[in-house]
Amino acid sequence: MARGRRRNPPQPPTGYPLQPGYTPAERKLDVAKYLIKRLLRSFITLFIILSIVFVLVRQMPIEGYFPNIEKMSATDIQRGLADRGLDKPILVQLGNFFKDLILHGDLGTSYVYRDEVPVTEILADKIPVSIQLGSMSLCLSLLLGLPMGTLMAKYKGKFFDHLGTGFIVMINAVPAAVYYLFIQLYGTELFHINLLFSQNPPVVRWILPVISMSLGNIAYYAMWLRRYMVDESKKDYVMLARIKGANENQIMFRHVFRNAFVPLAQYIPTSFLNTVIGSIYIESLYSIPGMGGLLVDVIKKQDNTMVQGIVLLFACVGVIGLILGDLLMVCLDPRISFAKKGGDR
Repeated sequence: MARGRRRNPPQPPTGYPLQPGYTPAERKLDVAKYLIKRLLRSFITLFIILSIVFVLVRQMPIEGYFPNIEKMSATDIQRGLADRGLDKPILVQLGNFFKDLILHGDLGTSYVYRDEVPVTEILADKIPVSIQLGSMSLCLSLLLGLPMGTLMAKYKGKFFDHLGTGFIVMINAVPAAVYYLFIQLYGTELFHINLLFSQNPPVVRWILPVISMSLGNIAYYAMWLRRYMVDESKKDYVMLARIKGANENQIMFRHVFRNAFVPLAQYIPTSFLNTVIGSIYIESLYSIPGMGGLLVDVIKKQDNTMVQGIVLLFACVGVIGLILGDLLMVCLDPRISFAKKGGDR
């Protein structure tokens, strides 16, 4: 080698190799088998949950099926129960419910919350609003929480780490309702906007609800990413890369962050899908017409069919979120094998 020519320091590997003897075709097959197993288990879980809820709802007072039961005679009540199929044995009712759900996607009809309106139609009006609110808050949480956690890990023990730790402690120690009210009180004065959601322009109306809903997730992502990155930075491959002279920023952002983000990414699909459910307190605080307060309203009004439909939605969101979280981990880290011992989740 000519005098004066400098050899570039060896860099850590830029990708994740598969396990020895584990081909891409085998990996795809294992993921497919795992997905099929999880889907079958999920269907069984949903069937059990829905069956239990269906039976419990049928034990509720029949007022949940008639908006003006106090004005109805006993004959009218019996006729109404027969029209709704509620006079049949419970197993027959359950079978008819699953048949309508599977074949037609029918969740039943609301009789109290909104008289003679299909449950799916009510949910279709509410879900997009909650998704819009939750999507914006999730994006803000990732945009702020991930860089915060990364910088806290990089500057561990220094001013930025202490500042971020103070923010995390405050968010977790103070009841959410307190800083929600604080944001609403002072935010409306700062941005000169109205308290209620519907009285503001389309863009402005989302500012305070999105900030309020994202604070908890910002603290969550920052806290766990810092922890994972600090643990990752102590591993042998990081120390070896530093000994070989690799750039510190490249090690931290390209390799340590990538490995530390894998376990955290599992919860992102669940966080996103939970936006369908909405935030009960925030949507009620700003009078947002989303899913947040719907469950509370239908329980208060004893609308049994609506309760049943919302529980189904909540159960589906939870199950799908877990499956997508596992698949996202597999996409980010090919070393994960669900077929190997300890890999099944």
